[in-house]
Amino acid sequence: MKVLVIGGSGFLGRAVVEEALARGHEVTTFNRGRSGADVPGVEAVRGDREARDDLKRLADGRSWDFVVDTSGYVPRVVGESARVLSGHAGTYAFVSTISAIAGFPGKPAEEDSEIWPCEPDAGPDDGNYGVLKAGCERAVEQGFDGKVLIVQPGIILGPHEDVARLPWWLTRIARGGRVLAPGDPAAPMQFVDARDLAIFTLDQAERGTADRFLVTGPVGQTTFGEWLGLCKEATGSDAEFVWVDSMFLAEQGVGTFVELPLWGGPPSEDIDRFWSVPTDKARAAGLRIRPVAETVRDTWAWLREIPEDERDFGADTTHGIPAEKEAAILAAWAARSE
Repeated sequence: MKVLVIGGSGFLGRAVVEEALARGHEVTTFNRGRSGADVPGVEAVRGDREARDDLKRLADGRSWDFVVDTSGYVPRVVGESARVLSGHAGTYAFVSTISAIAGFPGKPAEEDSEIWPCEPDAGPDDGNYGVLKAGCERAVEQGFDGKVLIVQPGIILGPHEDVARLPWWLTRIARGGRVLAPGDPAAPMQFVDARDLAIFTLDQAERGTADRFLVTGPVGQTTFGEWLGLCKEATGSDAEFVWVDSMFLAEQGVGTFVELPLWGGPPSEDIDRFWSVPTDKARAAGLRIRPVAETVRDTWAWLREIPEDERDFGADTTHGIPAEKEAAILAAWAARSE
Protein backbone atom coordinates (compact mmCIF):
# COMPACT_ATOMS: atom_id res chain seq x y z
CA MET A 1 0.00 0.00 0.00
CA LYS A 2 0.94 3.67 -0.29
CA VAL A 3 1.10 5.42 3.07
CA LEU A 4 1.52 9.06 4.02
CA VAL A 5 2.78 9.78 7.53
CA ILE A 6 2.51 13.36 8.73
CA GLY A 7 5.52 13.57 11.03
CA GLY A 8 7.45 10.34 10.82
CA SER A 9 10.87 11.17 12.23
CA GLY A 10 10.25 11.51 15.98
CA PHE A 11 8.76 9.03 18.44
CA LEU A 12 5.42 7.51 17.46
CA GLY A 13 5.75 8.71 13.87
CA ARG A 14 9.06 6.90 13.55
CA ALA A 15 7.50 3.71 14.92
CA VAL A 16 4.69 3.96 12.36
CA VAL A 17 7.15 4.51 9.51
CA GLU A 18 9.42 1.63 10.53
CA GLU A 19 6.48 -0.76 10.86
CA ALA A 20 4.97 0.36 7.54
CA LEU A 21 8.29 -0.16 5.74
CA ALA A 22 8.68 -3.57 7.37
CA ARG A 23 5.31 -4.52 5.85
CA GLY A 24 6.55 -3.56 2.40
CA HIS A 25 4.49 -0.39 2.09
CA GLU A 26 5.59 2.61 0.03
CA VAL A 27 5.93 5.39 2.61
CA THR A 28 5.92 9.16 2.17
CA THR A 29 6.68 11.38 5.15
CA PHE A 30 5.81 15.05 5.45
CA ASN A 31 7.63 17.15 8.02
CA ARG A 32 9.93 20.14 8.47
CA GLY A 33 13.02 17.99 9.02
CA ARG A 34 13.68 19.36 12.50
CA SER A 35 12.74 16.54 14.88
CA GLY A 36 15.12 13.85 13.71
CA ALA A 37 16.62 12.05 10.76
CA ASP A 38 14.35 10.44 8.21
CA VAL A 39 13.99 6.68 8.35
CA PRO A 40 15.90 5.23 5.38
CA GLY A 41 13.57 4.06 2.65
CA VAL A 42 10.92 6.80 2.78
CA GLU A 43 10.08 9.50 0.28
CA ALA A 44 10.69 12.52 2.49
CA VAL A 45 8.76 15.64 1.53
CA ARG A 46 9.81 18.77 3.41
CA GLY A 47 7.16 21.26 4.35
CA ASP A 48 5.22 22.99 7.10
CA ARG A 49 1.69 21.70 7.67
CA GLU A 50 0.69 25.23 8.71
CA ALA A 51 1.43 26.45 5.17
CA ARG A 52 -1.35 25.64 2.70
CA ASP A 53 1.02 25.94 -0.26
CA ASP A 54 3.27 23.26 1.30
CA LEU A 55 0.28 20.97 1.75
CA LYS A 56 -0.86 21.52 -1.83
CA ARG A 57 2.65 20.77 -3.09
CA LEU A 58 2.61 17.53 -1.06
CA ALA A 59 -0.72 16.46 -2.52
CA ASP A 60 -0.01 17.54 -6.11
CA GLY A 61 0.22 14.44 -8.28
CA ARG A 62 0.28 12.06 -5.31
CA SER A 63 -2.25 9.71 -3.73
CA TRP A 64 -2.13 7.20 -0.91
CA ASP A 65 -4.23 4.39 0.44
CA PHE A 66 -4.22 6.07 3.85
CA VAL A 67 -2.78 8.89 5.90
CA VAL A 68 -1.47 8.51 9.47
CA ASP A 69 -1.33 11.85 11.28
CA THR A 70 0.90 11.58 14.35
CA SER A 71 1.63 15.27 14.85
CA GLY A 72 -1.66 17.17 14.92
CA TYR A 73 -2.21 19.48 17.90
CA VAL A 74 -4.08 22.56 16.62
CA PRO A 75 -7.58 22.03 15.17
CA ARG A 76 -7.45 24.62 12.39
CA VAL A 77 -4.07 23.28 11.27
CA VAL A 78 -5.27 19.68 11.30
CA GLY A 79 -8.46 20.67 9.52
CA GLU A 80 -6.48 22.24 6.69
CA SER A 81 -4.46 19.03 6.29
CA ALA A 82 -7.66 16.99 6.18
CA ARG A 83 -9.25 19.25 3.55
CA VAL A 84 -6.20 19.41 1.29
CA LEU A 85 -5.66 15.64 1.46
CA SER A 86 -9.31 14.81 0.75
CA GLY A 87 -9.46 12.93 -2.52
CA HIS A 88 -5.82 11.93 -2.21
CA ALA A 89 -6.33 9.07 0.30
CA GLY A 90 -9.05 6.66 1.28
CA THR A 91 -8.59 6.79 5.06
CA TYR A 92 -7.28 9.41 7.48
CA ALA A 93 -5.98 7.90 10.73
CA PHE A 94 -5.62 10.57 13.38
CA VAL A 95 -3.70 9.87 16.60
CA SER A 96 -5.50 11.78 19.33
CA THR A 97 -5.28 11.14 23.09
CA ILE A 98 -7.38 9.84 25.92
CA SER A 99 -7.10 13.37 27.32
CA ALA A 100 -9.57 14.47 24.62
CA ILE A 101 -12.35 12.77 26.61
CA ALA A 102 -14.30 15.36 28.57
CA GLY A 103 -13.79 15.12 32.33
CA PHE A 104 -11.25 12.29 32.25
CA PRO A 105 -9.94 11.06 34.66
CA GLY A 106 -12.58 12.66 36.87
CA LYS A 107 -15.02 10.62 34.81
CA PRO A 108 -14.47 7.15 33.32
CA ALA A 109 -13.30 6.83 29.71
CA GLU A 110 -15.22 4.85 27.10
CA GLU A 111 -15.12 4.89 23.30
CA ASP A 112 -18.54 6.58 23.27
CA SER A 113 -17.61 9.14 25.94
CA GLU A 114 -18.13 12.76 24.99
CA ILE A 115 -15.01 14.67 24.06
CA TRP A 116 -14.22 18.21 25.19
CA PRO A 117 -16.11 21.01 23.46
CA CYS A 118 -13.71 22.61 21.00
CA GLU A 119 -14.38 24.06 17.57
CA PRO A 120 -12.69 22.42 14.57
CA ASP A 121 -11.19 25.78 13.59
CA ALA A 122 -9.79 26.55 17.07
CA GLY A 123 -6.32 28.04 17.35
CA PRO A 124 -3.41 27.15 19.63
CA ASP A 125 -4.60 29.41 22.46
CA ASP A 126 -8.16 28.10 22.56
CA GLY A 127 -7.62 25.31 25.07
CA ASN A 128 -5.20 22.93 26.70
CA TYR A 129 -3.70 19.82 25.13
CA GLY A 130 -6.73 17.56 25.59
CA VAL A 131 -9.27 20.19 24.57
CA LEU A 132 -7.35 21.02 21.39
CA LYS A 133 -7.00 17.34 20.51
CA ALA A 134 -10.80 17.05 20.76
CA GLY A 135 -11.06 19.91 18.29
CA CYS A 136 -8.56 18.14 16.03
CA GLU A 137 -10.76 15.05 16.01
CA ARG A 138 -13.71 17.14 14.86
CA ALA A 139 -11.55 18.88 12.28
CA VAL A 140 -10.62 15.56 10.66
CA GLU A 141 -14.16 14.19 10.82
CA GLN A 142 -15.58 17.35 9.23
CA GLY A 143 -12.75 18.14 6.83
CA PHE A 144 -11.79 14.79 5.33
CA ASP A 145 -13.94 13.30 2.58
CA GLY A 146 -13.29 9.64 3.28
CA LYS A 147 -12.97 7.18 6.13
CA VAL A 148 -11.74 8.55 9.45
CA LEU A 149 -10.01 6.46 12.10
CA ILE A 150 -9.52 8.05 15.54
CA VAL A 151 -7.05 6.45 17.95
CA GLN A 152 -7.02 7.70 21.55
CA PRO A 153 -3.91 6.33 23.30
CA GLY A 154 -3.02 6.60 26.94
CA ILE A 155 0.61 6.95 28.08
CA ILE A 156 2.99 6.03 25.25
CA LEU A 157 6.46 4.70 26.07
CA GLY A 158 9.25 2.91 24.21
CA PRO A 159 12.45 3.57 22.24
CA HIS A 160 12.86 7.13 20.91
CA GLU A 161 10.48 8.51 23.53
CA ASP A 162 10.74 12.29 23.26
CA VAL A 163 8.89 13.19 26.48
CA ALA A 164 11.60 11.55 28.60
CA ARG A 165 9.50 9.77 31.20
CA LEU A 166 10.91 6.25 30.96
CA PRO A 167 14.26 7.65 29.74
CA TRP A 168 14.49 9.84 32.83
CA TRP A 169 13.85 6.92 35.19
CA LEU A 170 16.35 4.72 33.35
CA THR A 171 18.98 7.45 33.46
CA ARG A 172 18.41 8.15 37.15
CA ILE A 173 18.38 4.50 38.17
CA ALA A 174 21.50 3.76 36.12
CA ARG A 175 23.39 6.28 38.29
CA GLY A 176 22.65 4.10 41.30
CA GLY A 177 22.55 5.06 44.96
CA ARG A 178 19.41 5.82 46.94
CA VAL A 179 16.58 6.57 44.53
CA LEU A 180 13.40 8.35 45.57
CA ALA A 181 10.52 6.03 44.66
CA PRO A 182 7.06 7.58 44.92
CA GLY A 183 4.12 6.30 46.89
CA ASP A 184 3.05 2.68 46.92
CA PRO A 185 5.08 0.10 44.95
CA ALA A 186 1.81 -1.78 44.39
CA ALA A 187 0.22 1.22 42.61
CA PRO A 188 -1.04 0.14 39.17
CA MET A 189 0.28 1.41 35.83
CA GLN A 190 -1.00 1.14 32.28
CA PHE A 191 0.68 2.23 29.05
CA VAL A 192 1.21 1.29 25.41
CA ASP A 193 4.52 0.77 23.63
CA ALA A 194 4.75 3.09 20.62
CA ARG A 195 5.49 0.09 18.41
CA ASP A 196 2.30 -1.70 19.52
CA LEU A 197 0.30 1.48 18.92
CA ALA A 198 1.86 1.74 15.46
CA ILE A 199 1.00 -1.88 14.65
CA PHE A 200 -2.60 -1.45 15.76
CA THR A 201 -3.06 1.83 13.89
CA LEU A 202 -1.63 0.38 10.68
CA ASP A 203 -3.74 -2.78 11.02
CA GLN A 204 -6.91 -0.68 11.21
CA ALA A 205 -5.87 1.74 8.48
CA GLU A 206 -5.03 -1.11 6.11
CA ARG A 207 -8.54 -2.47 6.64
CA GLY A 208 -10.10 0.93 6.00
CA THR A 209 -11.60 0.96 9.48
CA ALA A 210 -13.71 4.03 10.22
CA ASP A 211 -14.07 3.97 14.00
CA ARG A 212 -12.50 5.16 17.24
CA PHE A 213 -10.50 3.20 19.81
CA LEU A 214 -9.02 3.69 23.25
CA VAL A 215 -5.54 2.18 23.05
CA THR A 216 -3.36 1.38 26.03
CA GLY A 217 -2.17 -1.63 28.01
CA PRO A 218 -4.53 -3.92 29.88
CA VAL A 219 -5.87 -3.04 33.30
CA GLY A 220 -3.39 -4.42 35.84
CA GLN A 221 -0.57 -4.39 33.27
CA THR A 222 2.12 -3.65 35.86
CA THR A 223 2.83 -1.80 39.10
CA PHE A 224 5.14 1.10 39.84
CA GLY A 225 7.36 -1.18 41.90
CA GLU A 226 7.60 -3.81 39.18
CA TRP A 227 8.29 -1.13 36.57
CA LEU A 228 11.13 0.44 38.52
CA GLY A 229 12.49 -3.01 39.28
CA LEU A 230 12.62 -3.74 35.56
CA CYS A 231 14.48 -0.46 35.03
CA LYS A 232 17.04 -1.53 37.63
CA GLU A 233 17.39 -4.96 36.04
CA ALA A 234 17.81 -3.52 32.53
CA THR A 235 20.48 -1.03 33.58
CA GLY A 236 22.36 -3.44 35.88
CA SER A 237 22.24 -0.74 38.55
CA ASP A 238 22.92 -1.04 42.28
CA ALA A 239 20.13 1.47 42.98
CA GLU A 240 18.34 1.28 46.33
CA PHE A 241 14.71 2.36 46.12
CA VAL A 242 13.42 4.43 49.01
CA TRP A 243 9.62 4.40 48.87
CA VAL A 244 8.28 7.69 50.17
CA ASP A 245 4.63 8.22 51.11
CA SER A 246 2.62 10.11 48.48
CA MET A 247 1.11 12.55 51.01
CA PHE A 248 4.61 13.41 52.24
CA LEU A 249 5.73 14.04 48.66
CA ALA A 250 2.75 16.31 48.09
CA GLU A 251 3.64 18.23 51.26
CA GLN A 252 7.15 18.67 49.87
CA GLY A 253 5.73 20.25 46.71
CA VAL A 254 6.69 17.45 44.32
CA GLY A 255 4.98 17.94 40.96
CA THR A 256 2.82 15.05 39.80
CA PHE A 257 3.67 13.30 36.52
CA VAL A 258 6.58 15.65 35.84
CA GLU A 259 9.11 15.76 38.70
CA LEU A 260 8.62 12.05 39.35
CA PRO A 261 7.41 10.91 35.93
CA LEU A 262 4.17 8.90 35.90
CA TRP A 263 3.56 9.39 39.64
CA GLY A 264 0.07 10.81 39.84
CA GLY A 265 0.04 11.96 43.44
CA PRO A 266 -1.79 10.67 46.53
CA PRO A 267 -4.38 7.91 45.95
CA SER A 268 -7.71 9.13 44.59
CA GLU A 269 -10.58 8.01 42.40
CA ASP A 270 -9.15 10.13 39.58
CA ILE A 271 -5.82 8.31 39.70
CA ASP A 272 -7.59 4.95 39.86
CA ARG A 273 -9.49 5.80 36.69
CA PHE A 274 -6.35 7.08 34.98
CA TRP A 275 -4.73 3.66 35.37
CA SER A 276 -7.83 1.56 34.60
CA VAL A 277 -8.85 2.50 31.06
CA PRO A 278 -10.90 -0.25 29.37
CA THR A 279 -9.46 -1.57 26.12
CA ASP A 280 -11.91 -4.37 25.31
CA LYS A 281 -12.88 -2.88 21.95
CA ALA A 282 -9.28 -2.42 20.78
CA ARG A 283 -8.28 -5.89 21.96
CA ALA A 284 -11.25 -7.40 20.12
CA ALA A 285 -10.02 -5.57 17.01
CA GLY A 286 -6.54 -7.08 17.36
CA LEU A 287 -4.56 -4.92 19.80
CA ARG A 288 -1.61 -6.85 21.21
CA ILE A 289 0.62 -5.52 23.99
CA ARG A 290 4.21 -6.70 24.39
CA PRO A 291 5.68 -7.50 27.84
CA VAL A 292 6.62 -4.49 29.96
CA ALA A 293 10.15 -5.85 30.32
CA GLU A 294 10.62 -5.69 26.55
CA THR A 295 9.64 -2.02 26.42
CA VAL A 296 12.01 -1.18 29.28
CA ARG A 297 14.88 -3.24 27.90
CA ASP A 298 14.58 -1.90 24.36
CA THR A 299 14.30 1.69 25.56
CA TRP A 300 17.51 1.29 27.57
CA ALA A 301 19.28 -0.30 24.59
CA TRP A 302 18.40 2.80 22.53
CA LEU A 303 19.12 5.28 25.33
CA ARG A 304 22.52 3.93 26.30
CA GLU A 305 23.84 4.85 22.86
CA ILE A 306 23.19 8.52 23.66
CA PRO A 307 25.71 10.20 26.02
CA GLU A 308 23.95 11.28 29.19
CA ASP A 309 24.83 14.94 28.70
CA GLU A 310 23.22 14.82 25.25
CA ARG A 311 19.89 13.35 26.36
CA ASP A 312 17.90 16.43 25.43
CA PHE A 313 14.64 15.17 23.99
CA GLY A 314 13.17 18.50 22.97
CA ALA A 315 10.01 18.21 25.06
CA ASP A 316 8.32 21.42 26.18
CA THR A 317 8.30 20.20 29.77
CA THR A 318 11.48 19.05 31.49
CA HIS A 319 10.79 15.81 33.33
CA GLY A 320 12.61 14.64 36.42
CA ILE A 321 13.26 15.94 39.91
CA PRO A 322 16.47 17.96 40.47
CA ALA A 323 19.15 15.98 42.32
CA GLU A 324 19.28 18.53 45.15
CA LYS A 325 15.53 18.33 45.73
CA GLU A 326 15.58 14.53 45.66
CA ALA A 327 18.38 14.45 48.26
CA ALA A 328 16.57 16.94 50.49
CA ILE A 329 13.33 14.91 50.40
CA LEU A 330 15.16 11.67 51.15
CA ALA A 331 16.87 13.33 54.12
CA ALA A 332 13.58 14.74 55.42
CA TRP A 333 11.90 11.35 55.02
CA ALA A 334 14.71 9.61 56.88
CA ALA A 335 14.50 12.15 59.72
CA ARG A 336 10.76 11.67 59.96
CA SER A 337 11.14 7.91 60.09
CA GLU A 338 13.65 7.97 62.95
